[in-house]
Amino acid sequence: MKRVEDYVRSIPDFPEKGIIFRDVTSVLQDADGLQLAIDEMAKLLEGVDCDVIAGAESRGFIFGMPLAYLLKKPFVLVRKAGKLPCETISKSYELEYGTATIEIHKDAIKPGQKVVLVDDLIATGGTMKAAAELVEELGGEVVKMLFLIELAGLEGRKVLEGYDVGSVVVYEGK
Repeated sequence: MKRVEDYVRSIPDFPEKGIIFRDVTSVLQDADGLQLAIDEMAKLLEGVDCDVIAGAESRGFIFGMPLAYLLKKPFVLVRKAGKLPCETISKSYELEYGTATIEIHKDAIKPGQKVVLVDDLIATGGTMKAAAELVEELGGEVVKMLFLIELAGLEGRKVLEGYDVGSVVVYEGK
């Protein structure tokens, strides 16, 4: 029986020497790999009481949307700045080289709603921390953060300390 990591393509020395890039497009391009990835992520949500699934742009959409469908929950977009058409709130955060800003519609999360945040990969944790702060600013409660892949060597879990973080595949390096 294949595991999700059997579908992940590892590309050495990308984007720079010494880094192994974990490519999820190879998972998406294989029907069995995609189905396995979604099924394994869904298993990590068993017993989690939630009202909403929210995904971070853009691969969080890819993995979060089928989970929302399976669980019969609404799906909320967390997007890059300037991409949402209605009134938003935003949060800026640090990247390795600079900053980024994400936004969510002001009416996307209702006070008291329990939210699962989804993305393809946890590296430094900055995007998901900012997404959690947006949910909390709207009065929601983050009950789980879910990732297909975790790069443990980048210590993103430390940034997300206090949250319930789950990942399907954990790579020890960066």
